[in-house]
Amino acid sequence: MASPSFSSSSSPNWRYDVFPSFRGEDIRKNFLSHFLKELERKMISAFKDMEMERSQSIWPEIVHAIRESRIAVVLFSKNYASSVWCLNELLEIMRCREELGQIVIPVFYVLDPSQVRKQNGDFGKIFNKTCQNKTKQVKEQWQKALTDVANILGFHSENCAGEAKMIEEITNDVLGKLKVTPSEDFGNFVGLKDHMKNMSSLLDLESKEVKMVGIWGPSGIGKTTIARALYSRLLRHFQGRIFIDRSFISKSKEIYSKANDYNMKLHLQEQFLSKLLGKESIQVDHLGAVRERLKHRKVLIFIDDLDDKVVLDALVGQNQWFGSWSRIIVVTTDKHLLKSHGIDCIYEVDFPSEKTALEMLCRYAFNKNVPDEGFEKLAVEVAQLAGSLPLGLRVLGSYLRGRGKDHWISSLPILKDSLDVDIKHVLRFSYEGLSEEDQALFRHIACLFNLEKVDDIKLLLEDSFKSFEIGFANLVAKSLVHVRLNIVEMHTLLQLLGKEIVREQSRNPGKREFIVNSEDICDVLEDSDGTKRVLGISLNIDEIGWFLIHENAFKKMGNLRFLTIFTNKYMLDKKVHLPDSFDHLPPKLKLLCWEGYPMKSLPSNFCPERLVKLKMKNSKLEKLWEGSWNLTCLKEVNLWGSENLKEIPDLSRATNLEKLYLCYRLSWVKIPSSMQIFNNLTKVETLPTPINHETTKGLHVAEFCMDNLKFEKLVEGIQPLMCMGTMLPTSLKVLFLSDISNMVELPFSIQNLNNLTDMKIIRCMDLEILPTGINLVSLERLNLNGCSRLKTFPDISRNISSLYLEETAIEEVPPWTENFSKLKYLLMQRCGKLEYVYLNVSKLKHLELVNFSHCGELTGADLSGYPSGTALEGEIIGTELQASSSIPDNNVPKVEFSFINCFKLDEEDVLQQLSYEKLILSGEEMPLYFTHRTTGTSMAFPLAQTPHSPPFFRFRVCAVAVFDSKPTSGTIGVFTKVNCQFKSRLGSYYESPYQHDYFSVYQNGSYLLLLDCVVSLKKDNATPTEVDYDYVNIQFHMSSSKFKLKEWGIRLSEDCSSVENRVGYTNAIPQICEADEDNVVNAFDDTRLSMVKSVGTAVDGEKEANMTT
Repeated sequence: MASPSFSSSSSPNWRYDVFPSFRGEDIRKNFLSHFLKELERKMISAFKDMEMERSQSIWPEIVHAIRESRIAVVLFSKNYASSVWCLNELLEIMRCREELGQIVIPVFYVLDPSQVRKQNGDFGKIFNKTCQNKTKQVKEQWQKALTDVANILGFHSENCAGEAKMIEEITNDVLGKLKVTPSEDFGNFVGLKDHMKNMSSLLDLESKEVKMVGIWGPSGIGKTTIARALYSRLLRHFQGRIFIDRSFISKSKEIYSKANDYNMKLHLQEQFLSKLLGKESIQVDHLGAVRERLKHRKVLIFIDDLDDKVVLDALVGQNQWFGSWSRIIVVTTDKHLLKSHGIDCIYEVDFPSEKTALEMLCRYAFNKNVPDEGFEKLAVEVAQLAGSLPLGLRVLGSYLRGRGKDHWISSLPILKDSLDVDIKHVLRFSYEGLSEEDQALFRHIACLFNLEKVDDIKLLLEDSFKSFEIGFANLVAKSLVHVRLNIVEMHTLLQLLGKEIVREQSRNPGKREFIVNSEDICDVLEDSDGTKRVLGISLNIDEIGWFLIHENAFKKMGNLRFLTIFTNKYMLDKKVHLPDSFDHLPPKLKLLCWEGYPMKSLPSNFCPERLVKLKMKNSKLEKLWEGSWNLTCLKEVNLWGSENLKEIPDLSRATNLEKLYLCYRLSWVKIPSSMQIFNNLTKVETLPTPINHETTKGLHVAEFCMDNLKFEKLVEGIQPLMCMGTMLPTSLKVLFLSDISNMVELPFSIQNLNNLTDMKIIRCMDLEILPTGINLVSLERLNLNGCSRLKTFPDISRNISSLYLEETAIEEVPPWTENFSKLKYLLMQRCGKLEYVYLNVSKLKHLELVNFSHCGELTGADLSGYPSGTALEGEIIGTELQASSSIPDNNVPKVEFSFINCFKLDEEDVLQQLSYEKLILSGEEMPLYFTHRTTGTSMAFPLAQTPHSPPFFRFRVCAVAVFDSKPTSGTIGVFTKVNCQFKSRLGSYYESPYQHDYFSVYQNGSYLLLLDCVVSLKKDNATPTEVDYDYVNIQFHMSSSKFKLKEWGIRLSEDCSSVENRVGYTNAIPQICEADEDNVVNAFDDTRLSMVKSVGTAVDGEKEANMTT
């Protein structure tokens, strides 16, 4: 069975593809039956009323059927006008044509169309007889409808070779019109094509089995849009179809809110069957009704915004209820609902990429894919505020559409702190569906623990909830939080929702469970206005000025469990001050995080026994507390940067301590002997100097970090390299060494670090040697930036995905890099001794980005794995564009390369290689490699006849862009977009989607921005003749006020002709668009340039006769 095409689209409002209007006595038993059978064979749904008794009581149903049909086929026969019913149907059809855009196809069966148009002949006599006893107004309405419909191009039986041929032509015409009636409802939802492709795979439409598929994701992610788009593309392929939304279910719940589930299920089935089958008031007296009615029907069922399993049980209880080929799609935020119903085939809708999100925002705000000039940074900031949530992008983009730059700027602070009403309504629906305990967990994460590790949150909250793990799993299942790399991520807008819910608890911040607004916190702490209601405080001191905390600020907050005072800045501003009389911290504190704590010790009467985490970075502490406390809850102590610390307290009773962070600049610190008994300690970072080596015994280090040290002073009495080898356990995952002097080589003993995933050794300017002959099997990221004496690096791991070698003395890319099969990023900027690059890209299947910028001695590069200078797959030879398959490039990864300020580089050699998708070079002139160029915005070409052409069109673009603006500390970017418009002389037209790209630079200069473009011409289910075009118009646009487009050019590398359907030109000389004719320069000689003008004249003449440009 042929699988339905996802390229076709109809409006979700169309229930039927075709409504046939006919006079039954003339054609029902012959022509009509064959026509309907052929429609069914081609999976075109038609309204059927043959078994209905035509009476006035069913007229409303007929009207609904007409208005819900995409196409009306009016079958005129001799006696059509004898029926008042038929004439009234025609009136309604013509009304729908005008109001709804309904397509009308007239068919004249053994009848002259002129008799219908003029109401003469036998048809006219019958019509006049029908008009007797009718008002003049009614007759005139019928006459106009008959005249108008007869003037529409249709089918006449006299012009067809038999009845069967006529039916085939009509149904093919219907099918074609269904394919070319795309819905405009989803135009702004960028990335919809990819969602359709993914869903097509899950639905497996070629399978005869009944399938249930789930669509799952957070509120506002676009699940309903995806579902409706999918429904519109599939509905005509099923005998019955229904889209059930929240309103459908809510009505039943309202009516039967006090009834039992059984009665509610009966009612749901009644409404479901009535809507699906197009009947009114179907009575259901048992729950087997759905199976009885639908077990032999091929149906398409969408249930949107599901939050209740009763609905699933009532409407789609089992696959056996439905006929073969049926598909049921359930859309929900609750993954548990799907799993509990046995739906394991689930499509998770993820957040769009930053690039896609920005494009989506721009569609709503600017009605195009890129920001208006001057709005680039603002658009990026708004997209970030929306957190890439499609709902947020739509609401914010629509709100800002048409508003000036000043309004955008003034709106940003408001948008950061408050939630739009429409967004809030959608998101709160998911929150309200949680239990009270899960709602509390949601608020904790929203206000205090977003972007924290799952394990850390569990440590702090597990004794506050009956079952933290179950509650947290519920939040994940309902897409209210996500977990990536063990980090909890709550969407920005959901976090705002949580904070607003807490803010609604009281107008007095001191009576809320969490205080997170900086101004509110300052008011509460300055005035000692807190209460026992407060559970947590989180203060970002970057957002405040100088303020003094009241000496009794925390005395009334007896239930305070979480106190966080932090900064995001590297250098701490001393804004928070305490009076000397400050002597109280709440006894129930589990988390005490106070960066820059200004006193020498914690309050003397503070009881730390409930502490789980103590984080006092960059504090003025000299000691923590006196005496020995029962610290069995304590898991982590972080005193990083507390340079005044003189002693670590007795931690002998902190038997569960796992992490201890100390300062790297301590001149002396007294470490108690109890340190050696911490069997659970798994992380020690930035060890103090000097320390006794014995104190490190028994520690199981997970991360090791040193910064700005003299290496030989790390540990007393032990040689540096021996120290490195003996101190680092095999459990180590991260090794970070920065600005270490006198370290010439790393010890061979690092070969034992089999769990090491990250090794970052930066600005160690004395480092010359890395050990050879080792294999760090887990190493994924290696960073040697700034090791200016390092001349080579060994083959130390085959698992590397990111390799950073900036500002090193490396002279070549070693040949063993081709064995780095997982390599994605290779960055080698400012390698002053690098002269030639050989990089076998054909073996690096995952490679995405390579940067050799500012390598001043670099002269050449072989980037493909093929012999240097290999030509592109299609090359211009003479005046014909020839296709060649001798060097296939589909196995060569497409990579982004950067060669900025590589002034000795042979750029022409690089340009001809196969491996780049995007390339940026320094340069002021268009390379000769690009044979067509212009200073305008478009170029057009007649396409050459080439046998066995693939169904795609390929070319390369180069733009000369000048950036001349004020210096900036970061990067400056420019958006580019390219698209193609294809035309045939037979009238076919196809416009490709825009290919968007982004280039970034660091300094003023002139740049060559290059793109490799591949445009697919193959439409779903198209025959070879349907991908044949004679002309292509290529457009290029660049969006940035800071960049000036000097010129751009094209190199054709693949034509799109098809030998099965080619009539016309054999030359590939460009035909220039009228608007750009004066701006185009062709890189051919004068003779060929004169040929352009002569061929152009010929082309113009033939265009005028054969096509519309």
